[in-house]
Amino acid sequence: MTGRLAGRTAIVTGASRGLGRATAVALAAEGAAVAVVARTEQQWDDRLPGTIGETVGAIEKAGGRAAAIQADLLERDDLPRLVEEARAALGPITILVNNAAFTAPGRPPKPDAAPRPAKSASAPAAVNTEWPGFVTIPPNAYRRHFEIGVFASYELMQLVCPDMFAAGLGSIINVTSVASRVPGDGPYKDFTGGVLPGYGGSKAALEHLTWCAAYDLQRHNIAVNALAPSRPIPTPGLSYYRNEFANVSPEDEFARAAVELALVDANVVTGRTIGHLEALDGSFAPFTNTKSALG
Repeated sequence: MTGRLAGRTAIVTGASRGLGRATAVALAAEGAAVAVVARTEQQWDDRLPGTIGETVGAIEKAGGRAAAIQADLLERDDLPRLVEEARAALGPITILVNNAAFTAPGRPPKPDAAPRPAKSASAPAAVNTEWPGFVTIPPNAYRRHFEIGVFASYELMQLVCPDMFAAGLGSIINVTSVASRVPGDGPYKDFTGGVLPGYGGSKAALEHLTWCAAYDLQRHNIAVNALAPSRPIPTPGLSYYRNEFANVSPEDEFARAAVELALVDANVVTGRTIGHLEALDGSFAPFTNTKSALG
């Protein structure tokens, strides 16, 4: 363990597995106390391994400090509660990683699950059976992406601001994705991949929220940045849908990048969408002293 984040407390959402778990472990390895937040207290599917208790166990085994906080970001009352519990257990919050996300139409059913009911005659016909698209995703599922990925992030950012104001510093990292820019401008020639209007749209909104929050919070020495994988990372969630990527990065590589963003000076690097490899090599701050930006 190092002490670069000693004395600071972080909240990481969606931290039972994948990028959230890796980020929580990496922050703790740098000395931060970490509130590990997710819905999963008990594992229900072998294809989605990990619980908040297991993440806390990994941190504590390595000599770090953490607390498991079960919360559902769709439940409005859970948001202030999780911040209050994190503060009571670990101290004032000066790092927030908004990592939790949702992908419609949800995960495939368990192998022994009952068949899904047939769609009504009025339901839209599927235009791409291999990947969910605009025609097949109902409005309530589309809305859920934003409830979890944008509205919960918005409220959590507001809830931790008083601690950051009092401390005189803070770092907010919003985990985003290249999906925010896919499929890009038309017309299109290749229709084999499909699109994710809810997931990608919520990430685009999260990036805009990053700008707006950064604009207001820079004067308080709070950096707000969006961190995106520079290339695919085969997390359990992504592998649930696809695993045929050729050039990938490991989860802990992304997590190390999150640590670097937790250390930036808000007057040097803020309001940015940064690829994780840029954060690791320092090229995300090309117009300033990289060494000072990284601490």
